[in-house]
Amino acid sequence: MRYLPLTDSDRSAMLEVIGASDIDALFVDVPPEAQLDGPIRGLPMHASEMAVEQHMRRLSKQNLAAADAPFFLGAGAYRHHVPASVDHLIQRGEFLTAYTPYQPEIAQGTLQMLFEFQSQVARLYGCAVANSSMYDGSTACWEAVAMASRVTKRSRVVLSGALHPHYAEVVRTMAKFTDDKIAGAQPALQAQPDNAGLIARIDEATSCVVVQYPDILGRLPNLAEIADAAHAKGALLIVVNTEPVALGAITSPGELGADIVVGEGQSIGVGLQFGGPYLGLFAVRDPKHVRQMPGRLCGETVDADGKRGFVLTLSTREQHIRREKATSNICTNSGLCALAFSVHMTLLGETGLRQLAAENHRLACLAADTLAAVPGVRVLNDTFFNEFTILLEKDARAIVRDLAEDGVLAGVSLGRLYPDLADLAGGLLVAVTETTTEEDIHALAAALKEKLA
Repeated sequence: MRYLPLTDSDRSAMLEVIGASDIDALFVDVPPEAQLDGPIRGLPMHASEMAVEQHMRRLSKQNLAAADAPFFLGAGAYRHHVPASVDHLIQRGEFLTAYTPYQPEIAQGTLQMLFEFQSQVARLYGCAVANSSMYDGSTACWEAVAMASRVTKRSRVVLSGALHPHYAEVVRTMAKFTDDKIAGAQPALQAQPDNAGLIARIDEATSCVVVQYPDILGRLPNLAEIADAAHAKGALLIVVNTEPVALGAITSPGELGADIVVGEGQSIGVGLQFGGPYLGLFAVRDPKHVRQMPGRLCGETVDADGKRGFVLTLSTREQHIRREKATSNICTNSGLCALAFSVHMTLLGETGLRQLAAENHRLACLAADTLAAVPGVRVLNDTFFNEFTILLEKDARAIVRDLAEDGVLAGVSLGRLYPDLADLAGGLLVAVTETTTEEDIHALAAALKEKLA
């Protein structure tokens, strides 16, 4: 039996206060075709537990799991090896069942973990301060844009054409509720990012420039050049990183002049997990911007007896302070995913992260060279880390579908990411990690050779 604490009179009173005539009035923004007019068609009204388990097992066999095939998907979510010790530690009861530290002083274990996590992210990003995590990379990107508007008192946002289109769409969606004006662009299929074109779009009304590093095509933009141009106009540079393993091999964004660095932490400790939950990372280079950061910040101090302790130093969200003073409506940090990230990063250490990055790049170079030798394939990139773009002589979406049926997950087609841009139809993003074998690479090359013949 469902627990329904409200009576009909309670509901009527609530509807009257908000000015709604009935419950259905709350859903007027949902298109009629998306609304149910009765029970879900195709589902039986009841079934035994065993029957449901058997049915779900049959459905699951239709999936092609990442570990069961040559796997080259990336575009913001990457398959890396996560040590078994990570899962073992995050399932300890004191971590697995912990929630937001509303009484932070008694949650010393949680606070210490978040403090260590912040320290790792700040060092990884080359920044002074990191917060204790966010929902995911795309929402962290929007929060950075909103923060830049608060800092600069400006409202024009310049998005790089090579920013992940899903991140750009989140920014556009959220900007509908603010005064921010989004100046976007389309990606250009060229070996190097169009830094000059991006810089030309920065003006005195620009609050921030948002650049991905490495970008959606796998290329490495010159951040220092963009940072200088943005700062000359009084704008902030926001750098988005979707593959944190790359920062074991390339210079951190903070060192190159980024003011705010955000990204997706999924690659370290979290796993693909069918698309979530993931982990948003957020850091600032200049400590003076700390009070404009979203989320919360954990700090280290000493107690009355002089013993080391941890506290919730800064909470800028609406559940802790007056709503009109809040910098964000982010209601929780991804605590368990942050713990997984921190455990995995601790196990790797700086040396391990650099070695992991080097192995990713080595295998990616091997893949690029191997695929470039396939007739009908051209590698776009001059520079990349573990992900690059290849151009096919046929529609990449069809090729990806055909190869999936043959047991090869070939990558993410640009036609899937940009369905309205016909000139990108032949583009295919190929991601290679330490989980990719040389046999996998040769299997992809052979499969492409067959399909392109």
